[in-house]
Amino acid sequence: METTYCDRCGGPSTGTDPEHERCRAARALEPPRYCTRCARRMVVKVTPGGWTAHCVEHGTLTSA
Repeated sequence: METTYCDRCGGPSTGTDPEHERCRAARALEPPRYCTRCARRMVVKVTPGGWTAHCVEHGTLTSA
């Protein structure tokens, strides 16, 4: 089974972990910081129109 990671703190996550409740709440206002597939720190660019987050291994995510 492939491990998924929290996109805010980078820790292992099943999506329903109670310790990631603060992460889920913060993600309502913030872009992701870590790749959910490999837990690498992503390069994030925030603009007035949205955000882009780039993982060197898995590509780019956008808010649009």
